[in-house]
Amino acid sequence: MSETTLAAPDIQLPPTQAELPDDDGIPMESARHKAQMDLLIDALIPWLEEREDGFIGGNMFVYYSLAQVRNKDFKGPDFFAVLGVPKGERRSWVVWEEGKAPDVVIELLSDSTAQADKNEKKLIYQNQMRVPEYFWYDPFNPNDLAGFSIEKGAYQPIAFNAQNQLVSQSLGLALQLWQGSYKGIDATWLRWANLAGELLPTPEEKERQRADKVESQLLQTARNLLESGMTVEQVARLIGLNVSEIEA
Repeated sequence: MSETTLAAPDIQLPPTQAELPDDDGIPMESARHKAQMDLLIDALIPWLEEREDGFIGGNMFVYYSLAQVRNKDFKGPDFFAVLGVPKGERRSWVVWEEGKAPDVVIELLSDSTAQADKNEKKLIYQNQMRVPEYFWYDPFNPNDLAGFSIEKGAYQPIAFNAQNQLVSQSLGLALQLWQGSYKGIDATWLRWANLAGELLPTPEEKERQRADKVESQLLQTARNLLESGMTVEQVARLIGLNVSEIEA
């Protein structure tokens, strides 16, 4: 999210989520930045569905203090996750309404934001919001990936594990790099995975996996029927596959 001011001088404190600005109208730095944010969020949707609590957001304002609102001086992280809160839509994340700040924050670096993300905003997450874990990643420079966790009041670097992952203790998941195509962009992406190195699939990937499994089962059924003496044409009519699919 690009820097902006919160133009709301008539708001009475403490403001509610409905009263606070929730959009600066400025797009993210690039299509790849937007796709990277979507990938981080989308891969956690099936994971979140299995939980009774939690919220995932991105490119939306996070309000953590009344002084911040008065000064109109803060913008939201590119990605954040919060556990232990009710599910549901939010226009922005208001800490004094929700009762807690995010558990995990990720910033996507760019030439225009890297210095602030690595310095001023890191200190805000550490000292004012007290976010337990903070990560950053440059979608155009895969070598610029780092993570930090709060220990004794200050961020300490998170070391890569044996699987070359950065582990989020808050979520019980890991971040790792993946080379592939997402939304038509071939790049190195930051993705969520389990600690065994298995990527968390997005809903679209999960559906493709389900469809591939069904097709594989149908083809196995087709082979069994052919071995029983049925013709290819009979099998095709019976299980709803094309003759060419069975013969492939």
